[in-house]
Amino acid sequence: MKLIGMLDSPYVRRVAVSLDVLGVPFEHEAVSVFATFERFRAINPVVKAPTLVCDDGGILMDSGLILQYLEAEHFPQGSPLWSRDPQARLAQFRIVSYASAAADKVVQFAYEKQLRPAAARHQPWLDRVRGQFTAAFVALEALTPARESGASGDEEFSHATIWPAIVWQCARALIPEEVPPERHPHLERLSRHFEALPLLRRWPPDGPGVPAAS
Repeated sequence: MKLIGMLDSPYVRRVAVSLDVLGVPFEHEAVSVFATFERFRAINPVVKAPTLVCDDGGILMDSGLILQYLEAEHFPQGSPLWSRDPQARLAQFRIVSYASAAADKVVQFAYEKQLRPAAARHQPWLDRVRGQFTAAFVALEALTPARESGASGDEEFSHATIWPAIVWQCARALIPEEVPPERHPHLERLSRHFEALPLLRRWPPDGPGVPAAS
């Protein structure tokens, strides 16, 4: 089983970190949808990261579906990354849904700013997408527990902590001027805490990023 994609993609990194936490074995192949497009297309003609090449040779796409499939395969009684309590699980679903929306809009915004020449950018569209990821981060900030800046130790891994931490790191890397840390201190502390953990450091957000427009 192979996970295809660069770790500067928050979606690829989400899958890699989650599988590592779960102890699900996999091989990671760092293939870029930009720098090595043809190589990626030979694996998956859709050229979408992350791509999971399953043991039967077939492929799966979408980080959420990849994790849902593998968790069902390895944890038929329920994934350890979701709470068993229905109300707590619903709260986690809400966090994950806002984090997913933020990730989608941050990537859209970065692509528009960095891939499209300035003369061809549509400012109303940029304003709309900015409003969407801003709203998602406001909601995430309200749902993220406060933590002391020096907190450490046994923070529980879950989809509701892994995913927002990774999304915030990605936003700070791609569009730092749009997401000042003082505006979302709870998210900043959550992300800094998790990024300092050895497990996440095994999967650093390395890659070519979003190429600048020529």
